[in-house]
Amino acid sequence: MAVSPASPASPVRRVLRPIRGRLTCAAVLAGLGAMLMLAPLAGIVHIAGIALGGPVSATTIGRILGGDIGHTVIVSLACLFAGIVLACAAELVAHLADNRNTHRLRLAVMQRLAQVPLGWFTGRASGEVKQVLQDDIGTLHELTAHFYTTTGRAVGAILISVVYLFAMDWRMAIVSLLPFPAFHLVFGAAKKAIDEKNMTAFVAGQTRLNSTVAEFVSGISTVKAFGATGKAHGSYRQAVDGFATAFLAFTRPLVAPLANANALIAPAAVLAVVLAFGTLFVVLGWIAPIDVLPFALVAPGISAPLLLLGFIAHGVAHAMGAAQRVLALLDTPVLAQPEPALRQQPAGNEIRFEHVSYAYDAGEPVLSDVSFTLETGSVTALVGASGSGKSTLARLLLRFFDPTQGRITLGGADLRLVETAGLYRRIGFVLQEVRLIHASVRDNIALGRPDASLQEIQDAARAANIHERILALPRGYDSVFGDDARLSGGEAQRVSVARAVLLDPVSYTHLTLPTKA
Repeated sequence: MAVSPASPASPVRRVLRPIRGRLTCAAVLAGLGAMLMLAPLAGIVHIAGIALGGPVSATTIGRILGGDIGHTVIVSLACLFAGIVLACAAELVAHLADNRNTHRLRLAVMQRLAQVPLGWFTGRASGEVKQVLQDDIGTLHELTAHFYTTTGRAVGAILISVVYLFAMDWRMAIVSLLPFPAFHLVFGAAKKAIDEKNMTAFVAGQTRLNSTVAEFVSGISTVKAFGATGKAHGSYRQAVDGFATAFLAFTRPLVAPLANANALIAPAAVLAVVLAFGTLFVVLGWIAPIDVLPFALVAPGISAPLLLLGFIAHGVAHAMGAAQRVLALLDTPVLAQPEPALRQQPAGNEIRFEHVSYAYDAGEPVLSDVSFTLETGSVTALVGASGSGKSTLARLLLRFFDPTQGRITLGGADLRLVETAGLYRRIGFVLQEVRLIHASVRDNIALGRPDASLQEIQDAARAANIHERILALPRGYDSVFGDDARLSGGEAQRVSVARAVLLDPVSYTHLTLPTKA
């Protein structure tokens, strides 16, 4: 049976809370639609009972050609049409709810990313954010758009089939449904057969393979350049072989039990049970031969929706992981902003570090009681050994994070009490790893000042010594990065410098960050 994605304390429950009512409605509509679309089977049984229930006579022919059969056909077709309408309505409701939820989540993630400290991005690979924005939200789409309607259809089909069979004959209903509890017993035993050691080895092998693949792909150019392809290929092959071995150890105990479980509820197996017990009951005189027909038609049809419920349960497991990652991002602490009444405006351009200390992790200080002053109009270079805290000092000035102790002031104003947007208008910075957006050169330079004139943009480009190179592009300043604007790493860096120059800040910072920023 499927696991409900809305169980208490479930991450999926939080993600789907705004649309849970609509999804429930979609599930109910899908279930009712499935019930109505199975009504023609009852009509077929009724018609067959008239046609095969006794010797053919003028009365029987009249009933077949007359109102009784005609009424049954009309009712069956009406139920089929109504079922199709309800199924379509269910899909529409579910997809509209999914569209609303996907739109809400993407906006919420974007708003959260706009509020988190810049230092948050330096500790994460861009792939992590991409996974949440694209992959994980896409996984949740499968849940919201399809899980509830599919579950509703499967449950509705099973429920109406069971009710119908018991309405026909409770004794035949019981024996016709015997394969399905047997399926759950065998399937449960199969899951218990999973060895915890093999499961741990499987997960570890999968993690090792994913890590090796990422390293192999990202470092292939370096490996080839230094002629170390043999060693790299060997490590990759070891990871692949290790995962294959772990996968076989994990799946081998499951193969036979799962095959036996699926065989128990195969339509042919269910039909065989129905015919065997039906023949016995006919011999005992409990039922008439024609009474076996509804069980032969309906009972084997329960197999498909039952297997479908088991299949979609795996999708819920994937959705749980996706929901956890989405919520983890949405719960990321944001950069604290001062209350309007507490905001300070810098009265000058002097920058002071006053007894600043900072630790990335508790008990591991990177800076301890650092104090110095950056005078107006001066150029300051931070020199020191690797790991001495140079980048950390620059990050603190840009409020990538806030000091653990002490404070940093700009024109006498504590940076924590200066509005972030105002701060970045006064402090220009150029990162070593340049990120240019998919837009025109003009828009990239004017990223911090969208209202800047073309003349101001060109003046900034001249100051960064990139103006002539931009004019050489196919469409000059209107050339789009990623399309017809192709620049080297150094040229892209100059575009970033022009972007900082255009802001006309009171202070410039050239910041070298890790490559995964």
